[in-house]
Amino acid sequence: MNRTDRLYAIVEELRAAGGRGRTGAALAATFEVATRTIKRDVSALQQAGVPIWATGGPGGGYVLDATATLPPISFTAAEATALALALAVQPGLPFADDGRSALAKVLAAMPAAGAADARDLASRTWVWPAVRRAPVAVTRVLDEALRHRRVVAVDYTGRTGESTTGRPIEPMAYALHEDGRWYLLAWCRLRDAGRWFRLERIDAARLTGQSFTDRDLRETFGEPPAAVRQVLAP
Repeated sequence: MNRTDRLYAIVEELRAAGGRGRTGAALAATFEVATRTIKRDVSALQQAGVPIWATGGPGGGYVLDATATLPPISFTAAEATALALALAVQPGLPFADDGRSALAKVLAAMPAAGAADARDLASRTWVWPAVRRAPVAVTRVLDEALRHRRVVAVDYTGRTGESTTGRPIEPMAYALHEDGRWYLLAWCRLRDAGRWFRLERIDAARLTGQSFTDRDLRETFGEPPAAVRQVLAP
């Protein structure tokens, strides 16, 4: 068994064990490896975001938090390639870091042959990434602010070239416009109104310690055009 298959198998073994968990020695015996190899494998899974907890005391070992994981799911090479394609087409899109993390988890969960097929299919899918893109450091800050409702101070260059520094805004939503550009819909505390900010014109963004209360998106910006759709409907 290669390491990728063993990592997947360890997760499934812990899932089957439930709250009882498995000791490192038991896992080592099951997979015919040394206990230090199991420790390294579990550490790698934890760093990848798999919620495995170590339990102490007599009979202690490893427990998988079943409430934070999905049941066994199989992914096809085409499904994994679809994720890779979305990230390749728009490398600076919102939540791109999370997308890359999700893709890595999908590939790690696939059998070795399936992951190899996915990489082969993806290698035969060529794209020219969009030229217009926001700096990755900016989108990371905006992603965090949108998730946790934090005020952000942005340096922004307007349409006519005028610049503002440290402009406080309340991020409310992302929108991919029909012109192919990404926008941040936000409440601008400087203008005391809702504003559309083109992502590639946000030169810098800094999280502040201030939180804000949600505003109604439609009351602030009006009803979206009929052709607009949400990525996932609530």
